[in-house]
Amino acid sequence: MSQVVDRFISYVGYETASDGQVEQCPSTENQRVFGNVLVKEMQAMGLQKVSIDANSYVMGMLPANTKRKIRPIGLIAHMDTSPDFSGENVKPQFHENYDGGTIHLSKASKVSLNPKEFPELKNYIGQTLITTDGSTLLGADDKAGIAEILTAVDALIKQPGLEHGEVWICFTPDEEIGRGADLFEVKKFPVDFALTVDGGPVGEYVYENFNAAGAQVEITGRSVHPGSAKNKMINSLEIAMQFHHLMPQAAKPEYTDGYDGFIHLVKVDGNIEKATLLYIIRDHDSEKFEQLKSILVNAGGYLNNRYQQDLVKVMINDQYKNMKEKIEPHGYIMEIVRTAMQQAGIELFTEPVRGGTDGARLSFMGLPTPNLFTGGHNGHGPYEFISVQSMEKAVAVIQKIILEVAKQ
Repeated sequence: MSQVVDRFISYVGYETASDGQVEQCPSTENQRVFGNVLVKEMQAMGLQKVSIDANSYVMGMLPANTKRKIRPIGLIAHMDTSPDFSGENVKPQFHENYDGGTIHLSKASKVSLNPKEFPELKNYIGQTLITTDGSTLLGADDKAGIAEILTAVDALIKQPGLEHGEVWICFTPDEEIGRGADLFEVKKFPVDFALTVDGGPVGEYVYENFNAAGAQVEITGRSVHPGSAKNKMINSLEIAMQFHHLMPQAAKPEYTDGYDGFIHLVKVDGNIEKATLLYIIRDHDSEKFEQLKSILVNAGGYLNNRYQQDLVKVMINDQYKNMKEKIEPHGYIMEIVRTAMQQAGIELFTEPVRGGTDGARLSFMGLPTPNLFTGGHNGHGPYEFISVQSMEKAVAVIQKIILEVAKQ
């Protein structure tokens, strides 16, 4: 196997799911364990200023090998995997010379990767795919990014004749629960720009993401014995259903794509006396984003007016913004990446990511940070896969980006 594959297979052996119910950082001790593994590896490679802080942010630096002034750049990936599906005891499976048919991941659970359901598989005929065994996620999101960054940098260390500037590296905790940039110390990462290497097919370059908010809707009812409830009981669960039915049906994630925004109900909990609904709200356009948020606020107002009581409380918390406005003024970044991809025989494409990245938060913290592909697909579940060839192409592009910056 190639070095990037060896690294990746080693990394997925570490269970690193984050936990949104835990306030501390990292939210799980396993991330700290994995971070320390990476520290030792980076030190052994010869990187300088390698450290892991109290919050398990891992940093290191490849020093410039020239006295010529070259802009320093950063490479970022996250250590945690999604808490939505098990990442424990991952058993990667290799499928060499993929023939375009259905891949049966597990006979026991009958979990399969079917091209009819996952048409992107057709793009990988003849390649070697790495999949799960159907019982866990794979962890390519984002251990593939870590493996690709370190493999690319390691190769440059072993080729001292290739001129480059400083390259700073950071591996973050808790990205999957939206906290990857919360405690990122930008002052300790002295670069002109950075790239998150986090997901997407070969050639993808992302500088647009959702504006995002979370909403908590609390509904207060009145519990009375159902035998004598007439004109007395207020069933918070009934009001919760009424509230949700006021949401636009076409604005659900299962009916949207591209630039479409959505309102997504992610959790319901409660009883007669009290009910809670949790939503996430997403849109690329800031004005439409505000309109979606107002739908929830207005629904609460409507129900309170209908019942002539303040039964519904809507609390909205903005989470991150679309980084487009912060990246577009730095058009040179895309041109560097485009040139690097062309040199690797890859055509750059860009499309709005229907999610968020550490890069969005970092861009608003003063560090322009678009996102670069890893080659992974279907993260957060048992259908996750990545091809060996995609990882090798990511390594090549990262190397060429570093070398191209030196030419500027």
